Amino acid sequence: MDRQEVMAVFLAVVEEGDFSAAARRMRMTPSAVSKIIGRLEARLGVRLLQRSTRSISLTAEGNAYAESTRRILSDMEEAELAIQPGAEPRGRLRVSLPSAFGHRLIVPMLPAFIGRYPAIELELDFTDAVVDLMNGDADVAVRVAAQSDSTLVTRRLAPNRRVICAAPEYLERHGVPEKPDDLLRHVCLGITSRGGLNVWEFDETGGRRAMRIRSSIETNSTEALRRLALAGMGIVRLSEMLVGPDIRAGRLKPVLTDCNRAEAEPISVVYPHRRFLSPRVRVFVDFLAEQFAHPTWTQTAQV
Repeated sequence: MDRQEVMAVFLAVVEEGDFSAAARRMRMTPSAVSKIIGRLEARLGVRLLQRSTRSISLTAEGNAYAESTRRILSDMEEAELAIQPGAEPRGRLRVSLPSAFGHRLIVPMLPAFIGRYPAIELELDFTDAVVDLMNGDADVAVRVAAQSDSTLVTRRLAPNRRVICAAPEYLERHGVPEKPDDLLRHVCLGITSRGGLNVWEFDETGGRRAMRIRSSIETNSTEALRRLALAGMGIVRLSEMLVGPDIRAGRLKPVLTDCNRAEAEPISVVYPHRRFLSPRVRVFVDFLAEQFAHPTWTQTAQV
């Protein structure tokens, strides 16, 4: 039995959690599966599985080996599928998404994607952290940030504009800021742990100006900032894709539109450089590009 087959048997045991179930899946006997795992552990010189009369669990070494094995077998399958004309995209696709952006914009797109590619299984990870795609933490990621990693393929989906806005009720109570310095007497809602987003940029007569806002209310969630703004708690600067619908509906009102430097890092989808691109990654990237060709969040309301 070659290493690929041994890996497949080991993964079957891990995923089934039982030697008998793994044996049925691999069309082998339980004793044959047990011997294969035993020889594998002897060759590697480590214990991969903790066995008891009731259950099987992975050791730390077993967990690391299972992750590597899963990635290796997946890469082999993808290499074969990638060169087969007309091959149906299938298998598990792990996607990393920014939290607020992913929930509000990407999730509503997914029923159409699954309807088109029913053999693809989606695993969604919502995080504002930058995951390590080269280490296999995800297959593809959507990011709202400038890309500088040459090991990744970057496909730009759409431009990104940031809008300074507040609820009409807040502006009625505190007044509408007419110039950037007016923000010093307003409540500006800030985001924690990501200092760059607390630097608001403006175009003034003397040139470009960057102002670091100070806030008595901060959160690590852009969706929470949006909700605080809707509740009339202060002025916020967020991506148009998050607040555009609120502005069109009149729930938020843009301010300082004549000097706000709106352009920010574009929305992109990124994935690792590979000679053979997985069909499921390729169709997902193409699907996103198709969906973003006509963005629905663009707002046109002005003060």
